Amino acid sequence: MRWGDMDAYGHINNVQIVRMLEEARIAAFGPPRGAGLPGVEPHVSLFNDVAEGTMALVVDHRIRYVRTLEYRNVPAVVQLWIGTVKGASFDIHYLVQDPVTREDCVKAASHLAFVDEATGRVLRLTPEQKERLEPFTEH
Repeated sequence: MRWGDMDAYGHINNVQIVRMLEEARIAAFGPPRGAGLPGVEPHVSLFNDVAEGTMALVVDHRIRYVRTLEYRNVPAVVQLWIGTVKGASFDIHYLVQDPVTREDCVKAASHLAFVDEATGRVLRLTPEQKERLEPFTEH
């Protein structure tokens, strides 16, 4: 969390929460292809390990603010896991917790798909991509 992430009410602004989800997603699955190399290898190289011309796009976000996330001078705790995996898309679930109290503050999910940059068409997940997601899938 950064000091500038606070809003007028003294808690982390909802827009900054979406950025935190993005940062957790990139830390876990790598940056999009062409966006540079990660400083630390992601847990699963998924987004940067796609064919040239393939984009990993967020289709939608669902966010539930359980309680306000107060500013702390230490990072928030973000857990994430894979939910539903379909033929051409998958869900990433998040739980954001206060780093001091460990109280749940945000429960969210992002629906993602791989898209062909030239045609704009959704691409089916490859067996290799599904295999990489499997260890992180909730059962």
